[in-house]
Amino acid sequence: MMLGVKTSGTAVACSHFLSPRAFPPTAVTLRHLNPYCSYRSIKMSAEQIVEHVVLFKAKPDADPSKLTAMINNLNSLTSLNQVVHLSSGPLIRDRSSSFSFTHLLHSRYKTKSDLADYSAHPDHVSVVKQYVLPMVDDIMAVDWVPIEFSGPTGVPPGSAMRLTFLKLKENLGENEKSQVLSAVGGIKEKFSGIEQLTVGENFSPGRAKGFSIASIAVFKGVDELEALESQKELANEQKEKVKDFLDGVVVVDYAVLPTQSASL
Repeated sequence: MMLGVKTSGTAVACSHFLSPRAFPPTAVTLRHLNPYCSYRSIKMSAEQIVEHVVLFKAKPDADPSKLTAMINNLNSLTSLNQVVHLSSGPLIRDRSSSFSFTHLLHSRYKTKSDLADYSAHPDHVSVVKQYVLPMVDDIMAVDWVPIEFSGPTGVPPGSAMRLTFLKLKENLGENEKSQVLSAVGGIKEKFSGIEQLTVGENFSPGRAKGFSIASIAVFKGVDELEALESQKELANEQKEKVKDFLDGVVVVDYAVLPTQSASL
């Protein structure tokens, strides 16, 4: 398990990207996407990152002061050399009824090796054992290398994020999986409020509950994120194009805290 934090072509709508209630979680066979699919043929940007996201559900009887200590100690790991960007705090909302996550941890690294070194670092291991594991009932973690990355590696405090995780149906063909990946990658072209979008395939299936495609859409702030609600018609039109390929969807909204400490 890895936890990390720091503050600092068809398009599918992000606002209600495939209603989570429509796809109950089921087992899925994970496969690599066809390297020659249309979206993967896009030229990779010169600067690449590794995305690491952890969603977890706090225990219902968790002491608020201990949750605050958990977040503060996770945020203290920003000093580790491997870290490019880290952010941790409570979710604005979890749109996925299947899991009811309460908190999020998002981090970025230059390489997979840096992520592995961070995970094994004694300070990280100590924080996880002492402050995180005693406070949570459930954890889901997803890691991916964005197919295309542009913009700042850090997410500014006050920004809002919508994170989407997709579970593909078993025995899905490469063509259908490519369509899903291309659809998610085309979101930014349809929604002007998205300042940065990263999309990729999870490379840590053991901790991801079967979810194999992930994306993060970054907005200037919560108001810009909430503005997506006015575009439901476009969202409904787009989700119909790929919904038959999916067995599950997790969608959560999160705001990067203005300071490194949080009162939860």
